[in-house]
Amino acid sequence: MLHEHRKPRHHFDLRLEQAGVLRSWAVPRGMPVRPGENRLAIAVPDHDLDHLTYQDADKSIHDIGTWTGEDRTDRRFVFTLHGRDTDRRYALIRTPAGWLLHLMADQSTR
Repeated sequence: MLHEHRKPRHHFDLRLEQAGVLRSWAVPRGMPVRPGENRLAIAVPDHDLDHLTYQDADKSIHDIGTWTGEDRTDRRFVFTLHGRDTDRRYALIRTPAGWLLHLMADQSTR
């Protein structure tokens, strides 16, 4: 799931359902749009599943769907988001300074 927030500053929240919670990352500049592009992803506390459908005046659901994990190590997590209109492969990469969200060059299409 991808939430779009308009306050306090415009950003997106990537939320992946796992083990009964939503693992969450704030993505201040939005999701990468070109293969090979990286964006800062700030890990935030897990959210309850009721956030899947939560919206208000400042937060809306930008995209919703499912995800599949492909590869995971301590430093990298590769997954595919299956959204409303497209599938996109990403990697969350842990760096000494935090996380990067990377749009994989190898993309499948629907």
